[in-house]
Amino acid sequence: MSAHLGTDLHTAAELLRTGNIVAIPTETVYGLAANAFDAEAVLKVFTAKARPSFDPLIVHIGHPDQLGLVVRELPEGAEQLMKAFWPGPLTLVLPKRPEVPDIVTSGLDTVGVRMPSHPMALELLSQLAFPLAAPSANPFGYVSPTTARHVADQLGETIPYILDGGPCVVGVESTIIGWEEEGWTLYRHGGVPVEDLEEVIGAVAMAPPRILPVAPGQLESHYAPRIPVLVGDVEQLRAEHPHERIAVIALRRDYAVWRTMVLSPAGDLAEAARNFFGALRDLEASGAGMILAERFPDEGLGRAINDRLRRAAAKRG
Repeated sequence: MSAHLGTDLHTAAELLRTGNIVAIPTETVYGLAANAFDAEAVLKVFTAKARPSFDPLIVHIGHPDQLGLVVRELPEGAEQLMKAFWPGPLTLVLPKRPEVPDIVTSGLDTVGVRMPSHPMALELLSQLAFPLAAPSANPFGYVSPTTARHVADQLGETIPYILDGGPCVVGVESTIIGWEEEGWTLYRHGGVPVEDLEEVIGAVAMAPPRILPVAPGQLESHYAPRIPVLVGDVEQLRAEHPHERIAVIALRRDYAVWRTMVLSPAGDLAEAARNFFGALRDLEASGAGMILAERFPDEGLGRAINDRLRRAAAKRG
């Protein structure tokens, strides 16, 4: 099987209605979608990605009114968060309804839900009578796709259709927060900066370390290219690895190395986030022996980039 790339929403909807999986665009990254209420269809997502069953999926809805299909209750502040950030790159981890299969939530009593802002994703969801479970459309642990071609390059032989909605405008995954012990907890930095969340709901706690994830994107080694990634002071790292074919990911400085990917010459963290996964993917295929990366400013979307770099650099078990 070889995936077809196209813009036909009717084809995508029919495939999803009949228990197939489809790659779809969102504003964050491309997702690999299945009917969230069809356990067999969701299993195809795990199989295509070689994703471990203990890593839960995010459920995508097309309108806040559909939240009641998957969530049984809303904690304090949830409605304010939805009003402020939906549609958009924010996932809320909330108590789930029993209709949501355990394979979606890895057996947890909570489910991650978001409403994407990509117009093609919203139009597709409006044509369906069910929400979509959709992790990123890439082999598990590898670099997330931000174009339809990225999906085709990595999963094109395992899925029937890729809905092409152009490049993703955010470029990093959604921020994930959940309600714990009468307060909101951050599980993953992403497309909504934590500072913006705190303007709406007050202080947000950081999730404590856990062996198993309670939300997507919490595994230590993730978003990893097939060549080593080191993060820190680039000049010092260069001195420690003088004989490597070095590539660098930087915010705005062009280092005098074999290849530098400058994510934003203007120092714009939103632009850098949009370009991040594409740069990582390009360097992975460039023939570089090692990727060095700056630590980005620890604010706004810089936190999400630093989080992805840390996970890309983590050694796999």
